[in-house]
Amino acid sequence: MASTPGTLKIGQKLNEGKTKQIFELVDQPGLVLVQSKDQITAGNAVRKDQMEGKAAIANKTTSCVFQLLQESGIKTAFVKQHSDTAFIAAHCQMIPIEWVCRRVATGSFLKRNPGVKEGYRFSPLKMEMFFKDDANNDPQWSEEQLLEAKLCVAGLTIGQCEVDIMSRSTVAIFEIVEKAWATQNCTLVDMKIEFGVSVKSGEIVLADVIDNDSWRLWPAGDGSQQKDKQVYRELKEVTPEAMQMVKRNFEWVSERVKLLLEPQASSRVVLLMGSTSDVAHCEKIRKACASYGIPCVLRVTSAHKGPDETLRIKAEYEGDGVPTVFVAVAGRSNGLSPVMSGNTAYPVISCPPLTPDWGPQHVWSSLRMPSGLGCSTVLSPEACAQFAAQILGLRDHLVWCKLRASMLNTWVSLRLADKKLQACSL
Repeated sequence: MASTPGTLKIGQKLNEGKTKQIFELVDQPGLVLVQSKDQITAGNAVRKDQMEGKAAIANKTTSCVFQLLQESGIKTAFVKQHSDTAFIAAHCQMIPIEWVCRRVATGSFLKRNPGVKEGYRFSPLKMEMFFKDDANNDPQWSEEQLLEAKLCVAGLTIGQCEVDIMSRSTVAIFEIVEKAWATQNCTLVDMKIEFGVSVKSGEIVLADVIDNDSWRLWPAGDGSQQKDKQVYRELKEVTPEAMQMVKRNFEWVSERVKLLLEPQASSRVVLLMGSTSDVAHCEKIRKACASYGIPCVLRVTSAHKGPDETLRIKAEYEGDGVPTVFVAVAGRSNGLSPVMSGNTAYPVISCPPLTPDWGPQHVWSSLRMPSGLGCSTVLSPEACAQFAAQILGLRDHLVWCKLRASMLNTWVSLRLADKKLQACSL
């Protein structure tokens, strides 16, 4: 493959699969170029055809999905899209396991589990793993088989901790992509993903690609409208007309996948502080909100000294239809929270600033609300922002996705800390 003038110095081919090639980047150690191909296959390449334009379609889809996951906080090998048909990624050694996550029972699952009705909905999600072995048609493996294999990838032995991390990550990744596709009234039926070990960091990251070969996608939950590669698998005869239909489906997905990166509804947090002495406390809340992609507005108002102005400010943010969470930051005798809560249908969170001399009193005045008010009290600025994000995430899938990834990352850090501690104790 020739180098791209003035941009990348492309070295040797490291690997080639049915639908992509991997090249080293000579001037960027630790990174590779993932080049898509126009080939489409089914049944471990028992059926394979050229589909002009597929490389660009697949690359566009993968780049958008990985961008969604990365912006949510999922660790991936993806770095950036390089061209219409290629993207740059961290150099990984792949773990030879295909993780399959299912929301709806269909396809091969029904053949392997007779008696289960098509369309059965899995809650929680159904997880399966398959060992990548074309010669044996990628046999299904159990967790015990994977552990007994004692795979060593880029110097990392795949043990219980690593299996747990991949299993948990698969569920989180599926749920994030599922939530995003739901905004387009599309059901993510199932999805397959692969993980690799970064040669540079030694971390397990989501790798390979996620494109229209990777999932079943049913618009409006209707399997007869499927837009994924299953259409190609089910062709009785591969004709030019049939391939055009398959291509149109792939293009339909690649156009809509861009919409997964766009917020469905604007939202905000309005921070009301009793005085400018509370600015530092409010800035902590604003910084935490920013990590979820939520804009904050800071205002100063006193419900005791200027209740009419407090209610005027409140009305200012109720009239434009933007989903809003009010956060009242006031200590000593907290009048902001009850006044706001008693005069708006929007959620109100009290987050009083604590000081050594007035700590207990600050908390008590926020907790002791008059009857009929639904104001909550959260002491930590970061936890206050998280609570606001949980409320706004009910309507904004991008906020929800960041929350879901944060949950996963917290769990993974604890699991790795436990592994490290156990290793030190041996």
